[in-house]
Amino acid sequence: MQAQSVKRKRSVSLRPLLFLILGLIITVIMLFPVYWMIVNSLETNQDIFKIPVSLIPTQITFEAYTATFADQFPHLLTSLIVALGAVVISLVIAIPAAYALAHFRLRFSNVLIFALLLAQMIPAVTLATPMFLIFNKLNLLNSYPGLILADSTYAVPFDVIILAAYMQSLPYELVEAAFIDGTGEWGAFLRIILPLALPGIVTAGLFAFLFAWGDFLYGLTIMTVNDIQPISLSIYGYLGQFNSQWNNLMAVATLGAIPAAILLIVFQRYITSGLSSGALKG
Repeated sequence: MQAQSVKRKRSVSLRPLLFLILGLIITVIMLFPVYWMIVNSLETNQDIFKIPVSLIPTQITFEAYTATFADQFPHLLTSLIVALGAVVISLVIAIPAAYALAHFRLRFSNVLIFALLLAQMIPAVTLATPMFLIFNKLNLLNSYPGLILADSTYAVPFDVIILAAYMQSLPYELVEAAFIDGTGEWGAFLRIILPLALPGIVTAGLFAFLFAWGDFLYGLTIMTVNDIQPISLSIYGYLGQFNSQWNNLMAVATLGAIPAAILLIVFQRYITSGLSSGALKG
């Protein structure tokens, strides 16, 4: 009996280690394309195409980053403006809507949530042409407001769902206590709900930023000229030149991924808290 208990303890203790090793292997496999992109961006074209292939760069150069940053800075700035604008618009709409769905007894709240889920299932490519026609009538083509509004359509339904689930996990008794103290509905919302919902708001805002930053379809549809071009379209323009500027392509792709990676690292604990709280409530 004692030998069996020892074997059982060993099997139980080995299981987390096996899961850890499996997780590390999967992580390495998934992150290898990112590593290879960075390695290629630090090499010359001759080193990239040499045989045998070297997994570690033998000669590091930042010429590709210098050239692409000087060329792509306006496009990076465009993507940053559009992404931040989409964050502002989506949060301004999603936060009050989520609060209403979470704490008010609306007759059609379930229908609204179902409609938001249904909106997430509609392929964006089916909306591109109608949106182009509408924006053409409103003179919003080839403009920052047009691209910001288009990218916000990605984020608003998702943000409302995320924030509604998170706000349902907040104790509404605090709001009722504020009512007793004489605070109005908007005062309780601004002073109590918003500070408590900060992790969920940061999570929703980050996803809105990522949606807008990585958008390609609406940028291609709405921007008919190259005066205002996001970084995703600029990367696409490099694809036809990969034979002679492969390291530049890898450099501009790396520059395009850096802001998203920094935001994910900085706000990691907010994302974990924002998603887990809503999941526990559901």
